[in-house]
Amino acid sequence: MLASLVLTALLASDNTLTAKEAKQGWMLLFDGKSTAGWHNYAAEGIRAGWQVKDGVLTVADPENAGDIVTDGKFDWFELQVDFNYEPGQNSGIIFHIADDGQTMWHSGPEVQIYDHKMQAGEQITGDLYQLYQTKVDASKPAGQWNHLDIYVSQKKCWTKVNGAKYYEYVYGSPDFWARVAKSKFHEFPEFAKTIKGAIGIQGDHGKVSFKNIKIRPLKV
Repeated sequence: MLASLVLTALLASDNTLTAKEAKQGWMLLFDGKSTAGWHNYAAEGIRAGWQVKDGVLTVADPENAGDIVTDGKFDWFELQVDFNYEPGQNSGIIFHIADDGQTMWHSGPEVQIYDHKMQAGEQITGDLYQLYQTKVDASKPAGQWNHLDIYVSQKKCWTKVNGAKYYEYVYGSPDFWARVAKSKFHEFPEFAKTIKGAIGIQGDHGKVSFKNIKIRPLKV
C-alpha cells in the first residue's frame, strides 16, 4: 500500500517525466527550479520580471520580463504546458521562431492564452491567433490551472485545451496561407517560413504562470 502511494505521488509530481513519457521521447523544457534552457528573445539571459518559485515559472513583472525562447529548436512536435492566469491577463505560446526577426511573433504562429469570455472577433485561449479559432471554450477561470496541448506535424496540426480539441489544420496548406493573407501577419514576409525554430512564451502582456512544460519531437 505504501509503495503504491509513493508511486502515485511520483507519477503526479510537477516538472518531471514518468518512465512512460521518457520512453515516448518527451523532454522537459522547464526543470521547475531555474530558467535553464531559455533566454530572452534576441538577448542573453532572462530579465528579472520572470521568476521561478515553488516549481512555477511566472511573469511577475510584465514591464521587466519580455518574451523568452528556448535555446533548442524544433520542427515537428507535440508540446504540453500547464498555465494559470490572473483575471484579464494574457500571454501566448509561439513556435517556429526565427532568430533574426524584430520580434518573435513576426515569424512564429501564436497559440493564444487569454482570460476572456468568448465573443465575436475576440481571440481567446487556444486560438491560433488570427488564423484558426475555436467554437467552444474549455478553459478554466482565472486562478485555476489549465492544460494546453499543441500538436504540429507535417500532415496535421491541432490544439487542445483541457483535453478538448479546438481545430485541425495543415501547416503550409493553401487554406493556411489564405488565412495568413487575411491576417496582420501578411505584412511580415518571414511569417511561418521558418520550419525549425524556437518555442517562445510571451512575457510582456500580463501576469501568467507556467509549469510542466514538456515537448516530444515528432519523426519526419
